[in-house]
Amino acid sequence: MKLHEYQSKELLGKNGMPIMPGRVAASAAEVPEIVEEIGLPVVLKAQVHVGGRGKAGGVRVVGSMEDVVPTAEKILGLTIKGLPVKKLLVTRACDIAKEFYFGVIFDREKRACTMILSGEGGVDIEETAKENPEAILKITSDTRGKIYDFQVRRAAAAMGVPRELHNQFIKLALALYDMFVDMDLTLLEINPLVVTDEGNLVLVDAKIITDDNAMYRRKEIKEFERADPENPDEVKAKEYGLSYVKLDGNVGCIVNGAGLAMATMDMVKHFGGEPANFLDIGGSSNTEKMKQAMKLILSDKNVKSILINIFGGITRCDDVAAGFIGALRSENIDRPVFIRLSGTNEEIAREMLEKENISADTRMEDAVKKAVAVK
Repeated sequence: MKLHEYQSKELLGKNGMPIMPGRVAASAAEVPEIVEEIGLPVVLKAQVHVGGRGKAGGVRVVGSMEDVVPTAEKILGLTIKGLPVKKLLVTRACDIAKEFYFGVIFDREKRACTMILSGEGGVDIEETAKENPEAILKITSDTRGKIYDFQVRRAAAAMGVPRELHNQFIKLALALYDMFVDMDLTLLEINPLVVTDEGNLVLVDAKIITDDNAMYRRKEIKEFERADPENPDEVKAKEYGLSYVKLDGNVGCIVNGAGLAMATMDMVKHFGGEPANFLDIGGSSNTEKMKQAMKLILSDKNVKSILINIFGGITRCDDVAAGFIGALRSENIDRPVFIRLSGTNEEIAREMLEKENISADTRMEDAVKKAVAVK
């Protein structure tokens, strides 16, 4: 789960990390009260799950009360990379003497956590890695998952942290690393981590991604998802035991099993199409799950055709057929549907579908070609 910046900073603040005071607002009318509380100048920041907010006009520094509401209205009226701005973070501006990049990821190749550091903060770290790779420093945890202060001290010297701030920087870096591990995060990124004119370290921007598999023990993060879901459809899908990720294509896919779902999307692309989603109904299906899967697909206006690809092992083909027939009767299915059924209770499912004048292929390739051909 991706957290918004304001959610990331709330979590960081609760864990004792140095952040600038601020609060989130859902309307321009709420902003003056926050500004009066934290003082001018302030930074107004659009809260959307994409980068490039500054270039799109979604980050503005405001130095006077008369400019606060008009600027907030402009930001809340933006759509950044297809995402409407519904909230903005109002935070105290700070004087910046120097910027750094700090991040922690889980490196699957090394099967370890890696701390990423750079003296070139505040810029696109991917571009820095391409154009100036020596500016990127990495510290990988040992077999016990530990990173040590002497490693961070060497990095601090190499990246240009002022010597008088080395101890403060090491303490902060290791505390952030411990938070990454303890809270089951998959990404913790601070860009920039700044040295203020007063000589303090402050986390000016933050990005956090959590491990969905650990959400059952992370109630404080689960509350963020309920209050402000990254994608309401994905949250709704979870309630019905569906794994759903929206994509940008036009072939809606309903599949059982993650591996088959990936293979299905690969085949859609192979034949010149673009999948509109990843949707796995799971190894054990029921009619209600299938009906909800159809509702999710139909809610996507980009979908021009629907591909149902079922290879029944634990999943019963007749359950899937019953769910589809139920959706057919309760929903307005206004786009062509192509079905591939193979496996458990396949013949029963075919008989059920034939009574509704619906045919189903046995070969995945045949159904995929038909779905992709719809323009």
